[in-house]
Amino acid sequence: MKLDLITKSDNLEVQNLIISKIRDLINFKNLEPEDKLPSERMLSEKFEVTRSNVREAIQKLEYYGLLKSIPQSGTFVANIGVIALNGMVDDILSLQDPNFKALVETRILLELKSAGLAALRRSEKNLVQMESALNAYKEKVLNGENAVQEDLLFHLAIAKASGNSTLNKLMLIITPGIITNFDKYHVCDKDRALLGIEEHQAIFDAIKNQNSSDAKEKLKIHFTELYQYCYKE
Repeated sequence: MKLDLITKSDNLEVQNLIISKIRDLINFKNLEPEDKLPSERMLSEKFEVTRSNVREAIQKLEYYGLLKSIPQSGTFVANIGVIALNGMVDDILSLQDPNFKALVETRILLELKSAGLAALRRSEKNLVQMESALNAYKEKVLNGENAVQEDLLFHLAIAKASGNSTLNKLMLIITPGIITNFDKYHVCDKDRALLGIEEHQAIFDAIKNQNSSDAKEKLKIHFTELYQYCYKE
């Protein structure tokens, strides 16, 4: 099972510059909803950046609903007014990376909902994926190895089992920052990781038994120490 992540751009400054230039292009040419943008190649030449940089910027604007790409046809302005588009671009450009506490808080809120839904909606395939991630986590922990990624794979499997694609996507978005900061702050020591095996198993069993309230309760217990770590004085 691969960790499929939505990763950050290597150069956020370049990406934001391209987004700003695309916004200016739309305004300058008075492009309307459903109008087509120049090709990636033309934009890369015009902005003097690589095509991959342009592609990343377009994908980000598409994610926020400002552009839409149609295979074999090109990229088009979404059905949104110019004032709203400019305002949303300003908001996108002002976004800053969330700190670790914000990531943890968001993760807890998302996962409590995901676990409850997963218990109600999980399929046999979902259970196989969760159990596979759980076993991979156990193996690394018992061998004394870093198991942060395997830990998060288990939680991503829960999000997928929720049957809510938006919850799953949001988890994928925040996961890279969590992985980076777990190592940075040394949150998971050996004893914590060993206890995590028991807690993961309890969460898995509750979801397998389709007990929604128990799944959420077991997840709360699992997150208690992490939450306290992030919000201690």
